[in-house]
Amino acid sequence: MKRPTLCRCGHSPGTLSPEDQAAVDQFRAMLTAVRNPQPWEPGSAQDVAVRVGPFVERAHVRPGDDRGPEVIAVALVHPDTPHAVAYLHGRQLGYIGRGWLRCETAAILGVWQPGHSILTHAAANLSLPDDLGMDPAHYAVTVEACKEDGNGHTLLRLGPYVQTGHASHDVARITTALAGRETALVPGAWISAWTTAFDASDHEGYVDPYTAEVADVAALLDDAIAGTST
Repeated sequence: MKRPTLCRCGHSPGTLSPEDQAAVDQFRAMLTAVRNPQPWEPGSAQDVAVRVGPFVERAHVRPGDDRGPEVIAVALVHPDTPHAVAYLHGRQLGYIGRGWLRCETAAILGVWQPGHSILTHAAANLSLPDDLGMDPAHYAVTVEACKEDGNGHTLLRLGPYVQTGHASHDVARITTALAGRETALVPGAWISAWTTAFDASDHEGYVDPYTAEVADVAALLDDAIAGTST
């Protein structure tokens, strides 16, 4: 006895429904994206596919902070961005409000492709985890007086900066203000400034670099040095 052929109502044997065909097409697109990744180049300003645990997420890169050889700044976004439904669904799943994050370039699979969508938390209707494995991408400037024996102390910390370029600019301003005075302001010590990561847990220990008071870096530095000698 011949067994009956099972098929969905309205479709002949061997014919996929539009819904099934869409699922197959999506799966094929995912295989193509995984097997044939489009190489991402620093400074290209293209969205990237980033590993987040066992999932793959879409991320915007931050202009000006997308050239680091090891770490760049990214913001995770819903895979269907910029459609309105992506914003609503993204808010439900925790994509909204994360801000810019430090992303290791080793975690970047390549340029984002629509085929990656099936691999996201959003596709599984799962919320993003609290721990993404990426720290906030904020920056700071540290000014320190260091003695010949290696001991030293921090004179001034500025932060948070939203872009590393802003922090580097203020390092240059401080270095210019110090020109010829690096060893004269604090006896027996050399003063230097550099860009560092912003420590959000010690927010009160920083001076906001975007306030008017920071416009005169030289005066701010002199005040910090005077404060250590009182």
